[in-house]
Amino acid sequence: MPPFAPAAVIARKRDGHTLHAHEIRDFVNGFTAGAIPDYQMSALAMAILLRGMTIDEIACLTETMLHSGVTLQWPAGSPPQVDKHSTGGIGDKSSLILAPLLACCGLQVPMISGRGLGATGGTLDKLEAIPGFRTDLSVAEMQAVTERVGCVITGASAELAPADKKLYALRDVTGTVPSIALITASIMSKKLAENPKALVLDVKWGSGAFMKRFEDAKALAESLVQTGRRLGVKTTALLTDMNQPNGWMAGNAVEVLEAVEVLQAASGPSDLMELTIALGAEILMMTERAMDMAEAKRIMVRHLLSGHAYEKYCQMIAAQGGDPHAALTVAPASEVTATKTGYITACDTEQLGLAIIELGGGRKTLSNTLNHSVGLEFLIRIGDEVEVGRPLAKIFAPKNKAALVREMVREAWTIGPERAEPPKLIVERI
Repeated sequence: MPPFAPAAVIARKRDGHTLHAHEIRDFVNGFTAGAIPDYQMSALAMAILLRGMTIDEIACLTETMLHSGVTLQWPAGSPPQVDKHSTGGIGDKSSLILAPLLACCGLQVPMISGRGLGATGGTLDKLEAIPGFRTDLSVAEMQAVTERVGCVITGASAELAPADKKLYALRDVTGTVPSIALITASIMSKKLAENPKALVLDVKWGSGAFMKRFEDAKALAESLVQTGRRLGVKTTALLTDMNQPNGWMAGNAVEVLEAVEVLQAASGPSDLMELTIALGAEILMMTERAMDMAEAKRIMVRHLLSGHAYEKYCQMIAAQGGDPHAALTVAPASEVTATKTGYITACDTEQLGLAIIELGGGRKTLSNTLNHSVGLEFLIRIGDEVEVGRPLAKIFAPKNKAALVREMVREAWTIGPERAEPPKLIVERI
C-alpha cells in the first residue's frame, strides 16, 4: 500500500473518484488525532459536498467516526436498546413522550439528543426548563440510568464519536453542512455509538425543516436507512411534514408541559399523537414486540392510557436530577389576531421558529443563554377558516418582547379566499 497522502485523497474525491476504505479511515483518524490539519479536512469536506459519496463510502465514514471514541456496551441478556432521531422542526417534542413509552414496552432507550441552533428547537433545551434536570451525563451515568429506569435523554459525551464533534465545527464555518453524506455520518455515528438494536428516524421536510424540498429529505432518509442497515442496525425512517408546527406549542417550558399533558391524559394534538405512536410502532415491529402495525399502535396507546408512560417519565426526570412535579415558569400570554377573513392556506413555519429566537427562546449563537419561559401557542391549522379578529396564536413573553414579534407571527400564516387541503403528516416510509 503506498504511503498515505492527504492531498492525493482530496484530489481523487475532487475528481469524482470513489475513495478506498483505508483512505477514509486514515484521513478521519489522522484528523481526529491532530495529524491532519483543519484546512485539509475542510478541503475534503468540500469535495464530498460537491461530488457526493457512494453508500459504501458513507458507511465507511460513519463507522470510522463511530469508532473514534467509545461505544456503549450492554450486559448480556439486557432488553433490546433502541432509539429515535429527528432531523428537527418547530414544536417537535415527540422524544419526551416516546422515550418513556418505549421503556414501558420492555425496551431500553439511551437517547442522545441535541440543542437547538437556527429556527428549530432542541430536546435538551426543552428539558432544561425543568429545575435541576441534567443533560451532561457521563457515559457511565447514561448507562446506569438506562439500565435502572429504562430510558435517558442526555447530550453527547465527549467520549462518543469525537471525530463528529471536530468535523461538525469545521462544516459549520465552511459551508459544507448541507452534504447528505456528511449529515448521514454525523447523525449515525452518534446514534450507533449507543449500540442500539433498532433505530427509527423522523426525517422532516418543508418550510420549518432543515430540508425544504421533499426530494432532498427523501434522499437523506434513504442514506440514513441504508447506512444503519449496512452497519448492522435495523433502521427505518418516516418522512414527515413540517409545513406547519407539530402540536400546539413551541418553545421550551410550554413544549414540556404539552408533552406531560399527553403522558398524563393520553390525549393531545392529533398530529403529535399520530407521529409519536407511528414512530414507536416502527420500533416495536423491528424488535418483534408486536405482530403487526395495528397491534404495535394499540400497545403504545395502552401504555399511555394506563399512566405507566407518565410514571416512567417521572422516574427518568428524577434520575437525571430534575423535579418532575415542579411548576414550570411560563411568561405572560398575549394574542395575535387575524386582520382579514378567509382560510389558512400556508404557514412559514421557519418564521415562527425565528420569532421564538427573537423572544430569547432559541439561539443565534451556541453561547446564547435561553429564556425557557417564552414561546408560542398555535390556535389554527392549515385549512381552518378565520375571520377578522380571530386569535391565530398566543405569544408567551414580556409585553415589550411580544411586541417585537407580533407581526412576524401574524405574517407567518397565509390567509386566502379558498380552503386549502391540510398537508398529510406522514408522507412516506423508508
